[in-house]
Amino acid sequence: MASVEIKRVANRKDLEAFIELHYDLYEGNQYDAPNLFSDELKTLSKDKNAAFEFCEAEYFLAYKDGKLVGRVAAIINHRYNEQWQRPAVRFGWIDLVNDEEVMRALLKAVEDYGREKGMKEIIGPLGFTDMDPEGMLTAGFDQLGTMATIYNYEYYPQLMEKMEGYEKDNDYVEYKVFVPKEGMPEKFRKISEMVMKRYNLHCPQIKRSQVFGPDGYGQKIFQVINKTFANLYGYSQMTQKQIDEYVKEYLKFASMDMICVIEDWNTPNHDVVGIGISIPSLTKALQKCRKGRLLPFGWWHVLKALKFKKTDVVDCLLIGVLPEYRTKGANALLFYHLIPVYQKYGFLWGETHVHMEDNTAVQSQWMYYEHEQHKRRRCFKKQL
Repeated sequence: MASVEIKRVANRKDLEAFIELHYDLYEGNQYDAPNLFSDELKTLSKDKNAAFEFCEAEYFLAYKDGKLVGRVAAIINHRYNEQWQRPAVRFGWIDLVNDEEVMRALLKAVEDYGREKGMKEIIGPLGFTDMDPEGMLTAGFDQLGTMATIYNYEYYPQLMEKMEGYEKDNDYVEYKVFVPKEGMPEKFRKISEMVMKRYNLHCPQIKRSQVFGPDGYGQKIFQVINKTFANLYGYSQMTQKQIDEYVKEYLKFASMDMICVIEDWNTPNHDVVGIGISIPSLTKALQKCRKGRLLPFGWWHVLKALKFKKTDVVDCLLIGVLPEYRTKGANALLFYHLIPVYQKYGFLWGETHVHMEDNTAVQSQWMYYEHEQHKRRRCFKKQL
């Protein structure tokens, strides 16, 4: 049996090979949503990703018989570790052929890196922060992936089951929520309108010119996310540099009518207390970008999905309502605002983002609509 050789990514050429392995492994897969090469390069580059203010990382490649057969990132998020008093090294960006020996060698590389840094456990798959894809897919292999989540072959969790010492740390679920063909459920409409009137909450239509700048909605949106996600598994507070980066990189392409903000008009500055960000699904468009490149023709498919909404699916990327407003039913206002928009563009269903399996508060949001839980994913842990 040929042994597995592990090589640490040492230069730009290695990093490009690290990124391109995913495209090679999943070429032609009808469910995978491959990220753009430029986005992956930015995220993994230590001089371009703001997360490296509080993270450190190394990347590893696995070779067998001289052929590249696997990859993995070893990440230490010091901010998270300090916040949760959990000295952990994360494994992420794990991809490989169906080979138990390769999986074991990749995880050992991360374990050894963690021990060198004084870590006491390994957890993952996780990225640098909660804004990166997380959790290994364990059910829903025949469902369309999203750009915000991980898609992997069914043999990945099967191999994980054979890895000594690894066990469940957290499970996520995802839902497919069907858009009403017309109107909205009457009970949902009445509740939403009652909440708006009783608590003086409003969902203004924001303009692109209002998103950017130090006092723009972009800043307010991610400040709400910081507060809303504060106690969730794997989350570490975004720095100001990260917030500036997310506003610049992601909101500039979003359709303003697919962003909902909830404002409390009882406060002097009409404080933003909830947000919902959604985009047309880019999965089919990304699949047409050869090896994650926009050129020569990939840009047209992405533009067609973003600008002309040529897709049946909408991705609900970020949903967050401040804790003190959840009990008032403010969550309902997000979809009271967004459902007519989805109907206007002809979306048939929405893909929810991942949420923890025991987060019944989030899951209860779908009770008024036809829905199904169609995916499940897991983060693993092992003591070092």
